Amino acid sequence: MDKFKKAAKLINNSKHVTVFTGAGISVESGIPPFRGENGLWEKYDPYFLHINYFMKNPKESWELNKKLFYNMFEECKPNQAHEVVAKLENEGYVNAVITQNIDNLHQEAGSKKVYEFHGTYKELVCVECGKIYDFKEEYLQDLPPRCESCNGILKPNYIFFGEGIPQKAYQGSLKEAKEADLFIVIGTTGEVTPASLIPDMASRQGANIIEVNTKKSNFTDKITDVFIKGKATEMLKKLYENI
Repeated sequence: MDKFKKAAKLINNSKHVTVFTGAGISVESGIPPFRGENGLWEKYDPYFLHINYFMKNPKESWELNKKLFYNMFEECKPNQAHEVVAKLENEGYVNAVITQNIDNLHQEAGSKKVYEFHGTYKELVCVECGKIYDFKEEYLQDLPPRCESCNGILKPNYIFFGEGIPQKAYQGSLKEAKEADLFIVIGTTGEVTPASLIPDMASRQGANIIEVNTKKSNFTDKITDVFIKGKATEMLKKLYENI
């Protein structure tokens, strides 16, 4: 049995399927990964995304965040991989998506139950009073943007280094790891903790693991049951055709 038929059989025979995605699923939408070849950390010091740097230099930090993320995300669209994941959820095969990405592309593709493990660029949060704002471009006309309630500085509502994982996403992800009998891992190296612990936990609970990646990850030889090597768009299209 080839790997696509084997993976499709696992999907069809599973009661609770969770999709777990990393930067690799969005690369084909034009969003570079953080790590590895052509990654953002090859060009920029990750310290600019540390909460301490943001609190001391909010204007400079915002200028870089705007340049690297906001300007880019506004132009990027979901690709076929995001669309297949949304179809699988809408057709009842997939129960939820856990993503490490902050780009909102799963939701734009039509996925409804999405746990954003690292937060989202689509919201801003006040560092003083905690008020959350839906992102509007006008907020970035004068940097740093400020809270209309308390005049505190607004920060992107994705996690910076030195911050904790959003509780709702964290608890939801733990629940998925306990309940799922199949995890489909797409486009992640498995290097970033605590996110990488979620598929590990699911595997320990007895879930099968399908992995779609352009190369081996930290999961491949450890917990993966079916490894599908290739670009997410092409591999997921072929997987969908076999279901």
